[in-house]
Amino acid sequence: MVHPLVPQIIDLTQPIAEDLGLEVVSAVFKTNQSPPVLRIDVRNPQHDTGLEDCERMSTALEAVLDAADIIPDAYVLEVSSPGVSETLASDRDFSVFKGFPVEVQLSEPHRGKQTWVGKLAGRDQDSIYLNQKGKAIALPRPLVEWVKLSDRSEV
Repeated sequence: MVHPLVPQIIDLTQPIAEDLGLEVVSAVFKTNQSPPVLRIDVRNPQHDTGLEDCERMSTALEAVLDAADIIPDAYVLEVSSPGVSETLASDRDFSVFKGFPVEVQLSEPHRGKQTWVGKLAGRDQDSIYLNQKGKAIALPRPLVEWVKLSDRSEV
């Protein structure tokens, strides 16, 4: 259940993030802890989100939250990165996770299958390449809906 203050907090947070070149991914206010913890996850769309991004956001947001005074009691502000997404999108993702098990969902069947599982072998302009038990598979990129890290053991 979302805490009632979260929508207000997000309204205050988004313009600050935009000014810093960041995106707000999520906000959670954990009132079951003492003191309560307000956690804001931000992403830098230009590169990996780093400690410096979180520090800049924390400093800017702290001042705005204090001025708005919407959280009446003491709380802890945590600003962090949402972590690694299981969905691969960037060239960097495909490079870093080469050799890892992935699941690929296609918009329509290719060679009789719409979902493919294998070890990621690479990607170019035309295809996503998988290794399935030593066999190379090329999947047409125009058909690819998504590629996700997988924990399936049959690869």
